Amino acid sequence: MSLTLTNLPSGFHHDPYPHYARLREDHPVCGQPDGSFIVSRYADLDMIYRDTARFISDKKKVFTPKFGTDAPLFEHHTTSLVFNDPPLHTRVRKIMVGAMNPRALASMEPGLVTLVDSLLDEISEHKEVDLIDAFAGAIPIEVIGNLFNIPRERRGPLRDWSLAILGALEPQLSSEQEARGNKAVLDFVAFLTEIVADRRINPGEPETDVLTRLIQSEEGRLSPVELYQNCIFILNAGHETTTNLIGNALMLLDHDRVARARLLAEPELITMAVDEVLRMESPNQFGNRLTTEDMTLHGTHIPAGTDLHLCIGAANRDPAQFENPDVLQLDRRPNKHLAFAGGAHTCVGLTLARMEGRIAVSEFLERFPHYEIVEGTERAGRIRFRGFSVLPARLA
Repeated sequence: MSLTLTNLPSGFHHDPYPHYARLREDHPVCGQPDGSFIVSRYADLDMIYRDTARFISDKKKVFTPKFGTDAPLFEHHTTSLVFNDPPLHTRVRKIMVGAMNPRALASMEPGLVTLVDSLLDEISEHKEVDLIDAFAGAIPIEVIGNLFNIPRERRGPLRDWSLAILGALEPQLSSEQEARGNKAVLDFVAFLTEIVADRRINPGEPETDVLTRLIQSEEGRLSPVELYQNCIFILNAGHETTTNLIGNALMLLDHDRVARARLLAEPELITMAVDEVLRMESPNQFGNRLTTEDMTLHGTHIPAGTDLHLCIGAANRDPAQFENPDVLQLDRRPNKHLAFAGGAHTCVGLTLARMEGRIAVSEFLERFPHYEIVEGTERAGRIRFRGFSVLPARLA
């Protein structure tokens, strides 16, 4: 049985992994009605990520019929770092890598611990809480807000804008979702226009203020559109995926009480445990590439200009790469998962995401070692990003 992204089988959002297993085994290059293909084996994704000549990230051809070239969503998603190749990708990535230097990240850790502890203090006053709204979703908004030095009182709309913009990347898009996504881009740009104007007059410290670094960089100077849209991308990418990482970790550790007990007894495993969560429940389940030449993969002809859906969620459970891939192994070695993609487009924020996951999960477990996920969980209902919109838990 093949898989069609625009007509998903019942129960797919709850558990897509049996469907992914059948793809890997029977349809490793699975054709779609629009002429695109799903690629699901680890070795193929690894190869594609490394080959930037035959597989490019530019999405103008794909997004033109989806959004229309005049749409705010088109401008955003065709200008942002993730859907671009050199030279824009090189310029923006170089600035971002400099901003995510080890000294800057180390300086963030004490503040992150303080933030997590304050959130845990707040939720400890309740017997039951929604772990997404009260904890997992609150952490990355504050972290990314601090990276950009956005005034705390102005961070309220960021999460809703992020969800609306990223939601527009789904294979099927309703007119309501499209309108909400376009409005979110316009609102976000208006918001950033004010923030950027003020930052030009009152610059921050470039070593720790990503926005100041983006504005002041001479070597990779960005146009206003490039600046605004890549700020939106960074704010969005750092929010949704990290929220999912933390929520997915707490759900997995609720399901596997033996693994939870081991992590409580051996807290030094937390770094490897975070990577194992990233592998088993990848926050970003799909990537995309466009072919630049005709090719054949597993006997399937793929013409030049074809959109490929890279199924990270399937590749990260490929038994050809991972032993017992459906089992949570906290000390898995090696664990070369693809949750952060690979090659030239390896996620620039991976060290920050790992740090957020490590601190959030370890501090939560120390405070609430006997928490239980209770009835009322809700999946976000998307296939590109895997996580929860509601994750209720009893803390005691």
